[in-house]
Amino acid sequence: MTPSASAPARVRKSVAGPAPPVAMAQIIKTVLYTDTDGRARFREEAVALTEGKPQALLSPLAPSSGWQLRQSPVGFRSTFHCTGEPQWVFILQGQMEIGLQDGNSRVFGPGQHFYSADVLPPGAVFDPRIHGHCSRQLGPEPLVTLFLRA
Repeated sequence: MTPSASAPARVRKSVAGPAPPVAMAQIIKTVLYTDTDGRARFREEAVALTEGKPQALLSPLAPSSGWQLRQSPVGFRSTFHCTGEPQWVFILQGQMEIGLQDGNSRVFGPGQHFYSADVLPPGAVFDPRIHGHCSRQLGPEPLVTLFLRA
């Protein structure tokens, strides 16, 4: 018989100090917004997970007004445009690149999302050299997205 089979399991005891502070649970959302100069930009915002249970934390319930699915073929590319109504964009399949007027861009893949709120400023007339963003499909498979209106 081996010693491990016949010997009782050892229990290690330690004296613990105070528990470390618990960081507030949150999810970071990427926001595409219109800055004061009328140009689209990205920023990050925290969404606090203040509801639910420790095993399943939730954000507060937010209103929505509908949803749409979109499939864009390989090679899809839009011109510069503004978001008509603020909406969440969830990537279900493929990759989506969002390009800004300043040359910056971000690529989102399956399971990723962003909040699109780069609406045309009140009273402005759309100028494709200043306003909005463009999007395009990347990679070998069609882009499938879910739009969830705020």
